[in-house]
Amino acid sequence: MQIVRNSEELALARTQFSGSLALVPTMGALHAGHMTLVAEARRRADRVAVSIFVNPSQFGESEDFGRYPRREAEDVQMLEEAGCDLLWAPTVADVYPTGFATKVSVSGVSDRWEGEARPGHFDGVATIVAKLFLSVRPDFALFGEKDFQQLAVIRRMAADLALPIEIIGVPTVREADGLALSSRNLYLTPQERHQALMLPRSLNTARDSILAGTPVFEALHDARAALRDGGFSRIDYLALVDAATLEPLQEPQGEMRLIAAAIIGTTRLIDNLAL
Repeated sequence: MQIVRNSEELALARTQFSGSLALVPTMGALHAGHMTLVAEARRRADRVAVSIFVNPSQFGESEDFGRYPRREAEDVQMLEEAGCDLLWAPTVADVYPTGFATKVSVSGVSDRWEGEARPGHFDGVATIVAKLFLSVRPDFALFGEKDFQQLAVIRRMAADLALPIEIIGVPTVREADGLALSSRNLYLTPQERHQALMLPRSLNTARDSILAGTPVFEALHDARAALRDGGFSRIDYLALVDAATLEPLQEPQGEMRLIAAAIIGTTRLIDNLAL
């Protein structure tokens, strides 16, 4: 696996690739969910590139940019074992040089939910992903469905800018007990890790209730109560939304997602389920 750390090295490496190329953008602290993305990328393309960049522009002032897990040596080993061809690990100065003044903003699908809870977050996401696309020039880009709203924002951006890249969503990978894999799970104490199971469990219960005919508002009310009783200190949102527009639904219709974000201890977790 080739490791490149600046734009000049990346441009040279890119000229040496033939055939199709798939990109898996990450912020590192890789886990089995990321490896599932890499495996799907290998299935779809001749070559696979992974980026590791903890992007400061998608973190708010009070968020965890400084303590976000960074463990490049372990990540490199995992990627080599997974058959990755290229690791793009730029510095902040390379991505955002002095005088950088541009941002990409995607309205509509970014306005609610994470957009309200984390102002400016999706501008940071769209900007860095656009830069990754322009520098790596992949044919495919793969993202996990755990960050479902992020996936919707990136799809909207790629469509609006007519980027010649197929955006592929890969289903959420979970632990055996149902907790969605996340780099932020490393923050959880053993007790919090156990309590965190209430997030997927409450979503599963809400999904079953809605599909069984329980009114949406009642199923969501019960799910929020279960999270609070289970030890979550704050619920940023828990909603049934249209899977394409992310607009809230009061009645079941078409392709839907249950989405949630809540805090256990000092850790903010997100999850979603398809209906």
